[in-house]
Amino acid sequence: MTEQRVADPLAEAAVADIRSGMLVGLGTGRTASRGVVALAERMRTENLELRCVSTSHATETLARFHGLPVMDFALVERVDYLFDGADEVDPNMNMLKGSGGAMTRERIVAWAAERRVYMVDESKLVSRLGERTTLPIAVLAYGLAAVRAEMRNLGLNGVCRRTIKGELFLTDNGNLIIDVAMGEQDLSELAASLNDVPGVIDHGLFLTEADEILIERDSGTIEKRVREQ
Repeated sequence: MTEQRVADPLAEAAVADIRSGMLVGLGTGRTASRGVVALAERMRTENLELRCVSTSHATETLARFHGLPVMDFALVERVDYLFDGADEVDPNMNMLKGSGGAMTRERIVAWAAERRVYMVDESKLVSRLGERTTLPIAVLAYGLAAVRAEMRNLGLNGVCRRTIKGELFLTDNGNLIIDVAMGEQDLSELAASLNDVPGVIDHGLFLTEADEILIERDSGTIEKRVREQ
């Protein structure tokens, strides 16, 4: 007896505009994983010819398990379409990302993508970023104390992320993550300041990446927000 797949309107909306021949960026996290499954289903049922790049080892493993062809992003100049998730979204389509520690690769693929669609459930909507979650900052272990001192100068205090076993969390690129509490800082100024700190590899402030955001409402409807050009 064939197992019936449960409909997932949010994931299906996120991958609906992907066409045969596209090179697709696959995001990281639980919500993005739903998009991976939905895209694999479309590829099977519609015989789509796709190439994919992944933003994390975990997503690549999931994609290959479901039959999606994944290639090395080092060989790719441009991506046609990216879908991903976010941890928080404010009214201006600014996003906070990085709970899975993949923000560096997520940002690079987003930068290379022609169209970038993010999907969230209603609980991720906030009035300001940092309202419910911390801001992750990926840093080199080398110079860690000096980097943390500069973060304190920026008004940022936090702790190094650890695994459930108590070990230091390392990103796929081998970097540490410092999770910091955010106050009322200007987002653009904060992002620019972090970008200027030697030893900071990346951070979770995604202020210009989203072309579209799909929101899964508790009612089951899908709301679309599109950035004005």
